[in-house]
Parts: sequence; C-alpha cells; structure tokens
Amino acid sequence: MFWEWSLLTLLSIIAIYFFVKMFYFKSITNKEKRSNDLMKLTLKEAEILIRKYQIQLQRALGNVDILSDELTKLRNELKVLKQRNTKHRQETDRLNNKIKALESRIDALL
Repeated sequence: MFWEWSLLTLLSIIAIYFFVKMFYFKSITNKEKRSNDLMKLTLKEAEILIRKYQIQLQRALGNVDILSDELTKLRNELKVLKQRNTKHRQETDRLNNKIKALESRIDALL
C-alpha cells in the first residue's frame, strides 16, 4: 500500500511539474511570437519609411539635375551676352572715334 501511494504521489508530482513546465514554455512561446510579430511590424514600417525617403531623394536629385542643367544654360547664355556686349562696346568706341574724327574735320573746314 505504501508503494502504491508513493508511486501515485510521485507520478502526481511529476505530472504537475510537467503541466506547470508546459504552461511556462507555452507562455514563453506566446511572448516570443508577439515579440516577433511586433518586430515584423516595425520592420515593415521602417521599410515603408525608407521607400518614402528614397522616393523623395530621387525627386530631389532629379530637381538638382534639372537646376544644374538650367544653370549651365544660363551660364552659356551669360557668356554669349558678355561677348555681344563686348562687340557692341567695340563698335560704339569705333563709331565714337569716327564721330570725333568727323567733328575735327568739320572744325578744320570752318
């Protein structure tokens, strides 16, 4: 009888031990699962933000390229205008010299 009760008590204690251990590991598994789900959600949000900023960066770089092209065009146009201005000054100086020469001839004739 003692052996039966000892065996039954021992089996009951072992069953209770494994039962508690099962719930402990189940709760740990649930916590890990929730943690993994949260991590996946965080990674998805980070991926979305990265895509958003990547698109903004591409747009900004495109705008920089457009502005760079416009700046190059304006520089070239400025060079052309400076060349024209120089030609006009030279022509104006030449015409002024002719006017002075003609004025001096008119004064000489008078």
